Amino acid sequence: MQRFLSAVLIGIASIALSSSVLAQSSTGSDQLREFVRNSKTAEGDFMQQQLRAPKANEPQDKGLKVVRQTQGHFVFQRPGRFVWDTQKPYEQKLIANGNQLILWDKDLNQATFRPAGQALATTPAAILFGESSLDQHFDLIEGEERLGMKWVALVPKKDPNAKKQNDLPYTKISIGMSNGLPKALELIDGLGSVVLVTLDKIQLNVNLPANRFNFTPPAGAEVLRLN
Repeated sequence: MQRFLSAVLIGIASIALSSSVLAQSSTGSDQLREFVRNSKTAEGDFMQQQLRAPKANEPQDKGLKVVRQTQGHFVFQRPGRFVWDTQKPYEQKLIANGNQLILWDKDLNQATFRPAGQALATTPAAILFGESSLDQHFDLIEGEERLGMKWVALVPKKDPNAKKQNDLPYTKISIGMSNGLPKALELIDGLGSVVLVTLDKIQLNVNLPANRFNFTPPAGAEVLRLN
């Protein structure tokens, strides 16, 4: 019996190791497609940094400068529901419930409601967690390997019938994949500003309560409803 159990454990370990090796040997695009296809829900931690190039009067040898940094916890459920819960240095929640995008600012005691629409599409959380099929909206281009990740560029597809080809405020969108999970999201706008989001402690396909994406402002809060 002991030998049988040992053999079973070795077999399980081998399968797990093989899966990890297979995920890591896959291209970044394949890993990203697999993640989107198989992750119905997930949660984890994030750190979001806003970076800029050094100014003329600043040292030029230290790379991009961090001008703002926040961190917190995220939860998502496809399609298009998530909570982006910033906990430091201030408490703020961005909530998408399928119909509305809600911004709750605890310090201001203010909740802003707006239709999801394009406002949702421009958020880092929606780019990572909103779509059930990235290939419908983006061309996935293999990038370089850096920081231990395989990077994939997301290029918005061109719609010949659309009046505006790209309403996203970013000129470049890249996702860093490692072992089948997205570990970083890099967004660059037309002015050269960079938003870098790193993800950690990701748990896939967790059970979420039905009201996880509901939000009711506390009594006395200022409520703004935008069209």
